[in-house]
Amino acid sequence: MKPDWDKLMAEFKDSKSALVADADCTAAGKSLCDSVGVRGYPTIKHGDPGNLEDYKGGRTFADLQKFATENLGPSCGPANLDLCDADKKALIEKYSAMSSGDLDVVIKEADDKSAKAEEDFKTFVDGLQKSYQKASDDKDALVASIKDSGLGFAKAVKAAKKKEEL
Repeated sequence: MKPDWDKLMAEFKDSKSALVADADCTAAGKSLCDSVGVRGYPTIKHGDPGNLEDYKGGRTFADLQKFATENLGPSCGPANLDLCDADKKALIEKYSAMSSGDLDVVIKEADDKSAKAEEDFKTFVDGLQKSYQKASDDKDALVASIKDSGLGFAKAVKAAKKKEEL
């Protein structure tokens, strides 16, 4: 994917309205990656720099190029209200009327709910993994006991009888 991403960055390098860039989340870009919620690599984020969203599309150059051409650039937000529909304008106006402290509370509550959803999902997946491992171990033990009960000899005797019949 890296060569395709580098090609896309080169294609958009002179854009006045869209930024295609990368960050090394294991080195100097770690704090940036942590602040925008990068949890695995490679991760692609898009949208308003203050509210980046996860990209869920294809990873080929053609997929990335199509998405970038159709979606990057000015978008609905406080700086571009003219690009917003009535519902989004109303939501922006609601938040604009709030104090910074009230916005901090709203943002923290939403972030906490998201973090809880992530943690609940992780707990669920861990439980599934443990259940899977137990079922796999139980199956392996049963198959081993079946083989140890003489299955190999039964198959060998059956094969020998078949040869005698010929």
